[in-house]
Amino acid sequence: MLEPAKHRISARNTSCSENGRGMARTRVRRFARDESGVMIAFSIFFFLIILLIAGIGVDLMRYEMQRTRLQATLDRAVLAAADMQQELDPVSVVQDYMSTAGFDDVTLSDPNVADGLNYRMVDATATMPMQTQFMHMMGVDTLITPAVAGAEEKIEGIEIALVLDISGSMNWNDRLINLKPAAREFIDTVTSLTEAGDVSVSIIPYNTQVNAGAALLGEYNVSDDHDMSYCLNFEAADFNTTAMPTNHTYEQTAHFDMFSYATGSWPPQASDMPTPVCNTQTGSEITVMETDATTLKNKITALSAYGNTSIDIGMKWAAALLDPGTQGVIQNLIDGGHVGAINVGRPVSYTAPDILKVIVVMTDGQNTNQYMLPDDKRDGNSDIYVDTATGRISIWNGGRDRFFWVHDRTWNTKAYGNHLSGSDTAQRLDYDELWAYNSVATNARYNYGPMYQAQGSSSSIAWSDWYTNMPDINPGTEKDIRLQNICRAAKDNGVMVYSIGFEATVNGNDQLRACASSPSHFFDANGTNITDTFQAIAVSIAQLRLTQ
Repeated sequence: MLEPAKHRISARNTSCSENGRGMARTRVRRFARDESGVMIAFSIFFFLIILLIAGIGVDLMRYEMQRTRLQATLDRAVLAAADMQQELDPVSVVQDYMSTAGFDDVTLSDPNVADGLNYRMVDATATMPMQTQFMHMMGVDTLITPAVAGAEEKIEGIEIALVLDISGSMNWNDRLINLKPAAREFIDTVTSLTEAGDVSVSIIPYNTQVNAGAALLGEYNVSDDHDMSYCLNFEAADFNTTAMPTNHTYEQTAHFDMFSYATGSWPPQASDMPTPVCNTQTGSEITVMETDATTLKNKITALSAYGNTSIDIGMKWAAALLDPGTQGVIQNLIDGGHVGAINVGRPVSYTAPDILKVIVVMTDGQNTNQYMLPDDKRDGNSDIYVDTATGRISIWNGGRDRFFWVHDRTWNTKAYGNHLSGSDTAQRLDYDELWAYNSVATNARYNYGPMYQAQGSSSSIAWSDWYTNMPDINPGTEKDIRLQNICRAAKDNGVMVYSIGFEATVNGNDQLRACASSPSHFFDANGTNITDTFQAIAVSIAQLRLTQ
């Protein structure tokens, strides 16, 4: 009877256990349903936070884009307003820029403008509202974008070297006629933007050579010194540097005429040769650091043209006159009264603040042959004798041990003039005197030509010996290399190089383009638009920069 009761109790206990577990599962499921609601709410809250942060990022990105655009426009506006060539009111210029750019809601402060003879400064501030798209949910409905800008154009402490082609081709197509007013207007524009003395200009005219002038050349150590003309024959290495040390020995160019048939007077004068390799014509010498506009323009007006083209030599002198190592030379010229005292301390250091060094070089062609006398035709006695009373020429011929009288083509034991009664009028010429008395062409054709014929030879051989093959020649291809070397040396020192091809050859333009500081510093000019070219360069020389 007892066993069935135990069984019933066990069954009842099992049923109770199952009921308890069921109730527990029910509670767990109910709790889970309650917690899932909390998680959903938290997830939604977290998503809204992320969305708000992203929205703030979008608003800030829009703010930065508007601020950048506003700042860039204000920068351009004050730069345009500060341009000293700008004839409009600077304040109106800034306002017009902002309006044209579509900034209708901008609040623009009245731009501050400061003007002087050689400067203009403009600064302005602007603000513009931007409606937010997301930040307004945080109570920020509007963001204010600010912009501050300032600009200054100022010409101060500028040293300019103007390198002008006066070769023979400048007489063609009115090139020299067109160049002169263009260069004079350049001088007017540059000097009118500055206070007196702020800008110095050196003018370096060049053809086959560059006439340094007696005073400037006298500051250098030269070999075979003579006072007929004042040019130097540079070595290739001289073009690797802008420096021109005074303790270096330079070879002075001999005074001789390769371009004409000329006979001089006695005693020989430098002016007797109309087209010497080293130019002696009025206005051909270098003008060193002049600050007076009238003087500079008069120098340009006096220019005349003949001869070959040596752009490299013009650039060498230009670079030297901007090199601070030339300060001692300039000081000596000041002390001697050849350069104005206002130029004390020039050329200034390459690293001096607020100083601009500029070379403007132009040509209508390209580098051509440079002529130099060989050593045995530079110094010492020649074989030419002149009768100072009549001008008749005798030539000593060592092979015949006789003198050849050119006027009657006879051989004699004495030079013409020694056979006459009275004083001896036969004068042996050294080479300096010979080349001042007869051009190279005259000497070859009218002196040696007849003598060669009298010996049974050809006058063409005399021409070859004494003209074609007599001078040393530095060809245009070598001069192109020298030009690029000196251009590179100048640019490496921070000199700004502008170049102008004035109806130049293809190679000439290529050389000038490579010489310029950048492609935009090269100008290809034709006809009367050379004036516009020089004017564009004069305006761009002004230092235009952001100050804020």
